Amino acid sequence: MIEAGGRTLRVAHWRLDKPSDHAPILFFNGIGANIEAVAPLAERLTERAFIMFDMPGTGESPDPTVPYNPFTMSWTATQILDQLGVEEVDVMGVSWGGAMAQHFALQHPGRTRRLVLVATTAGMLMVPGNPAALSKMANPRRYVDPKFMNEHFMTLYGGMTKRPGSKEDHIGRLKPPSPRGYLYQLVAMLGWTSLPALPFMDKEVLIMMGDEDQIVPLVNGKILNTMIRNSRLEVFEGGGHLFLLTHADESVASLRAFLDAPSTEAESRRAA
Repeated sequence: MIEAGGRTLRVAHWRLDKPSDHAPILFFNGIGANIEAVAPLAERLTERAFIMFDMPGTGESPDPTVPYNPFTMSWTATQILDQLGVEEVDVMGVSWGGAMAQHFALQHPGRTRRLVLVATTAGMLMVPGNPAALSKMANPRRYVDPKFMNEHFMTLYGGMTKRPGSKEDHIGRLKPPSPRGYLYQLVAMLGWTSLPALPFMDKEVLIMMGDEDQIVPLVNGKILNTMIRNSRLEVFEGGGHLFLLTHADESVASLRAFLDAPSTEAESRRAA
């Protein structure tokens, strides 16, 4: 547990005590998701440090006492980095956390090296997904009712069911958020959009999307790719909303290729 930004938050980090030539990854999770849900990704990236925290009211972080927004949580994330002794990070976010990652990179460009956006959108100005999937995504029963989750898993997450045992493994990693924690995450992004600021994004950006995502359709990734001048779009064939886990080998290979690539001329000028 770390006290940061006036909040108590559960923070997890991997390999921060080991020497590395790579910047750590600061990861922002999807709505309602706890650290354990994405731990397999952190464990696969053995050559670099990885930092993640449970949002207020999710996982083991205590309930929020007051609402928050992307500005305050991005600032809170810098307080966590300060306490961990980390100056610069590669920022990554999935779904709801992809919006947080965009905001962090825009608010704290000096602490952001590169940006990875996974199955996400530019916020309120997005192309909505399948209504059946969205209605179930917004229903907190998916965390607290195993029968509901099992029944609607394919609608929610698509390709996850194609790997034997993967659905049960993922469900077993989830811990329900508190009602207040879930509500405050929903409220935090009301009215938020990055779209007007994206043309000014001065970072190398990787956008990763699944072509069978029922929650965040591929067209949203294409919009991000069009608006961010230093971006590239990678589409995972047969990927649902959780392709980061269902297509783990391909996802990790894509991440490494992007994060380890030599700096562009623009990045070199900024570093100088």
